[in-house]
Amino acid sequence: MGTSQEKKAASRQAIVAAAARLFRERGIDGVTVAEVMEAAGLTHGGFPRHFASKQELVTETMAAILDPKNRPADRPIDLEAFAELYLRPEHCDSPGQGCVFAALGPEMARAPGDTRHVLTGAMRRQIELFAQTAPGDDERERRVAAIGSWSAMIGAMVLARIADSEELSKEILEATDAFLRA
Repeated sequence: MGTSQEKKAASRQAIVAAAARLFRERGIDGVTVAEVMEAAGLTHGGFPRHFASKQELVTETMAAILDPKNRPADRPIDLEAFAELYLRPEHCDSPGQGCVFAALGPEMARAPGDTRHVLTGAMRRQIELFAQTAPGDDERERRVAAIGSWSAMIGAMVLARIADSEELSKEILEATDAFLRA
């Protein structure tokens, strides 16, 4: 790959990384292309060289966030260990680095088909991973436990972030953790 192609690829990667953080922090509609480009250290005028539209950027950003190759090495796939890390105040306080489903779920439910397809694939993979370690006597019970547990975690994170009371937010996270362990 030539130097200009390498530079273009690096710029595109910087745009996606900036969008990943900003979209989770402020929502898709709460972020302009100009703000993404500024956060990536690039000019707004360069955007069309990388993406045909903001929606194309959204889809690629979701794919990058959810790509299994980008899974942090220290992020457990064990359902119980995942819940322990997920339901922490630090995660609640850092939406820009946290779960895309908790940060953008309602917006993504209205996203175009290509974007929802990316998210659906990631959901299937995550459920399959969690089902490997979820409680249950057979595959169906483990899958039900995986889906129910993960759904409870995401819902708890959404509610904890909505609460304007730090005390209530913490209580929601702790109660969900206790519920999942019961």
